[in-house]
Amino acid sequence: MMLLYFRKPNSRTTDPMPTPSQPASDWQELTRLTRGQPIVVERVRLVEKNIAIEGAFELPQLARLAAEDQVFVIAFLRSHGSIKEMEQVFGVSYPTIKARLNRIAGSLEFVENNPAPPAPPRSEILARLNRGEITAEEAIRALEGERS
Repeated sequence: MMLLYFRKPNSRTTDPMPTPSQPASDWQELTRLTRGQPIVVERVRLVEKNIAIEGAFELPQLARLAAEDQVFVIAFLRSHGSIKEMEQVFGVSYPTIKARLNRIAGSLEFVENNPAPPAPPRSEILARLNRGEITAEEAIRALEGERS
């Protein structure tokens, strides 16, 4: 069982919120109560370890979607991305499925999981060249890479 505490922005009090017994219903109830407004989770408890962590935690992007959009995303994943199957499940046309996918995708920020390391500053490249650690050609390539 999950016990949610709900605090409206600019409020100093928290009130326990009763939750249904089904975990999926917890998110649906939370989505209904917040009506799409931003929320911050302030306490997380690991039940098996009896550890509580307090702070300000944003919900993951998918959890911030409306309940209907979460169901749509789950159906899309379960259909292995088959729009044809999605048409059958939801009883709507291909353009309707594509439009909804595009709307949901547009609301999600892409998270780079393997970002390129930042280019070294110009001064560092020139200092390495001055110390003889790199050749002039390597310095030029590094400086050109800095501009791209």
